[in-house]
Amino acid sequence: MSETRVFLLPDLGEGLTEAELVSWHVAVGDSIEVDQPIAEVETAKSAVEVPSPYAGIVAELHGKPGETLDVGKPLISVTPVSSGAGVATDDAAPAEPAQPAVVPAETELAEPKPANAEAEAYREEEKAGSGNVLIGYGTPGGHAAAKRTRLPKASVSVLEPAETQPADKAADDLTLLRTRVPGKLGAVISPLVRRMAREHGVDLGVLHGSGESGLIMRRDVEKAISAPVAEPAETKPAPVVEPAETKETQGRDARTGLAISSRTPVRGVRKAVAATMSRSRSEIPEATVWVDVDATGLMELRESMKAGGAAVPGLLAFIARFVTAGLKKYPELNTRIESAEDGSQEIVGFDGVNLGIAAQTDRGLVVPSVRSAEKLSARELDAEIRRLTDVAREGKATPTELGSGTFTLNNYGVFGVDGSAAIINHPEVAILGVGRIIDKPWVVNGELAVRKVTELTLTFDHRVCDGGTAAGFLRFVADAIENPTTLLADI
Repeated sequence: MSETRVFLLPDLGEGLTEAELVSWHVAVGDSIEVDQPIAEVETAKSAVEVPSPYAGIVAELHGKPGETLDVGKPLISVTPVSSGAGVATDDAAPAEPAQPAVVPAETELAEPKPANAEAEAYREEEKAGSGNVLIGYGTPGGHAAAKRTRLPKASVSVLEPAETQPADKAADDLTLLRTRVPGKLGAVISPLVRRMAREHGVDLGVLHGSGESGLIMRRDVEKAISAPVAEPAETKPAPVVEPAETKETQGRDARTGLAISSRTPVRGVRKAVAATMSRSRSEIPEATVWVDVDATGLMELRESMKAGGAAVPGLLAFIARFVTAGLKKYPELNTRIESAEDGSQEIVGFDGVNLGIAAQTDRGLVVPSVRSAEKLSARELDAEIRRLTDVAREGKATPTELGSGTFTLNNYGVFGVDGSAAIINHPEVAILGVGRIIDKPWVVNGELAVRKVTELTLTFDHRVCDGGTAAGFLRFVADAIENPTTLLADI
């Protein structure tokens, strides 16, 4: 029987460094095949099933459901068996990959020379998989090769401190071999950059990436390392003497004196949402404008369409259609601010609208986006919004679907509220909220009437525009809701 092989938890997309183990699909002693799902894990992006790159007998499961596992740490041990035992061998010809993973510049080392026999063994093991892709990660193998950018030796040597031991370096190189970072969304970082930051004590959570879409590059970490550190005036703070009764003991909170009923770790999607919202509040000087809107005309239009027997898009799809038209007239709200290394800033505009739709899920708030939404009719928008909402709630939305928006539409009216000063979805510059539609007294042609009224709330980044632009966009959408036929010739 062959030597047991250990499969390390791979990077499941966008440079995430950890994942929570939700459940195992196999048990010790089970026979498994290449690409068979072995576990479900939840990352800050979504829940995914992890396939095995090996065939054989499960020898050990490294973790229990509910545990948080680090990328590059052991996930499962598999003992290959001979072909006569009825299980596919590791020497079987690899299948063609579904698609090669595309690796951006500065996110991965070129195929390095193995530092020791273990790395060489991994190189051979890597050829045994099928190459099937799963959210940027696939079991390696097949004949197609991903494009890689080779880094010069000088650029790599800066990551190796003189005091690093050969054995430590070999283990680190092997971990890097098994980690893949396929995308550039948000603050994505390569294994090299993560290791460099870890060795120099740099907190990546507070860095502003200078690369495309906020990508944290090696130069960003080097700049943080070279930045002067302010020394506190008092190197030895006076000791704080606390009475014994203020300490937290036996599950009682020291500040309130109340018994602690629960502790919930902040991780997964909730951790990602917290980081994004905190960054938005700290970086964006936001302002909010709002207006009450008579939606009676839109409601009557939908009722007339239903009477005709036609399939009728949802209200959110109609509003999404008005939003994309409004962003064409007021493109300042469909931008992003980028900062250069010298401290200068640019407002980056886009030829198109990727419309984010805020969706509440069991795992937290996520924002999948309708790509090129300005090209879609109300019916097409309705179909795509429903599809994205479904995959988001199932935890199956891809990193691209979750991280490529340029403007967000948030329908919090489904929760029975009228308005909210929403937090902008960083790095976007604006978010439009829609409240519930309810009967209200309204003046029509000088007469008091009962109308269907909703509240629109626009929160915007004051760096990209002033109140006049924001108010103009908001009024445009409001007028379209009140007189919908003017913009819905392409329903």
